[in-house]
Amino acid sequence: MRIVFLDRDTLSPQTRLRAPGFDHELVCHGRTSAAEVANRIADADIVLVNKVRLDAHAIAAASRLKFIAVAATGTDNVDLAACRERGIVVSNIRNYAVHTVPEHTFALIFALRRSICAYRDAVRAGRWQESGQFCFFDFPIRDLAGSTLGVIGDGVLGQAVAAIGRALGMRVFMSAFKGRADMGMLYTPFDRVLAESDVITLHCPLLPQTRHMIGAAEFAAMARAPLLVNTARGGLVDESAVGPALVSGQISGAAFDVVAGEPPAPGHPFMALLNRPDFILTPHVAWASDEAVQALADQLVDNVEAFVRGVPRHIVSV
Repeated sequence: MRIVFLDRDTLSPQTRLRAPGFDHELVCHGRTSAAEVANRIADADIVLVNKVRLDAHAIAAASRLKFIAVAATGTDNVDLAACRERGIVVSNIRNYAVHTVPEHTFALIFALRRSICAYRDAVRAGRWQESGQFCFFDFPIRDLAGSTLGVIGDGVLGQAVAAIGRALGMRVFMSAFKGRADMGMLYTPFDRVLAESDVITLHCPLLPQTRHMIGAAEFAAMARAPLLVNTARGGLVDESAVGPALVSGQISGAAFDVVAGEPPAPGHPFMALLNRPDFILTPHVAWASDEAVQALADQLVDNVEAFVRGVPRHIVSV
């Protein structure tokens, strides 16, 4: 059985990808361009993929393809409708990042709320010596205790972030996607989250109904000038609206680990914000603790072995 991994380099070099426990040939490509996809999977029985796009054309040309194991939770890079037509099973990775993403989320929140990056850069520039005293107060420092955390998305990651927020003494709002009004008494309406939160953090998938769920109109509704953090998916926020929201004071800070189109082009709006003390951009690494990436790799092979045994798991619905 021929297994082709299209983008092995999206897992860290120290991550061990164990050999599946059945007769197979494993071909690993570090990276695969769009022009190379169809040729590389043409004779594959199983494809492993993280972020490379598998479109209907490439899938149609892979006559032996039976199974696609996505090395991530999100599967928007795979044409699921084309897979359904061909009877190709698609699986994804679940619940591997329950510590790393919430920890990264709060690292960003703490860094913004306490102006960590701004103070580091000021010290580097000699501001401490210039101040002539034991400390200086150039940038705002705010406690999280007693503030309101708005968590949009109620999956395992959103729930983990909410639990940390409660442990820190924050009031927590859990909200579903914009436009949902059927979530029950334990959920806070989206509009109220915008209006009353001091920190808003996104933990939902990228779907047609969530794309650009936060844009200029939503920033205008953020009455408490909250921090906005996105460690979920690029495209949830209209990224062209973030800079104006920071400049106008509609939000007091923003931190993104994801961008619509990665890596971002030199002309992406975020590139013009990198010198601002109230903006942080990290390169899609919230998921990438050593422990989490190894758990992902182990689960990826588990999914392949389960399919070959005839009991596929973590199947993605079309």
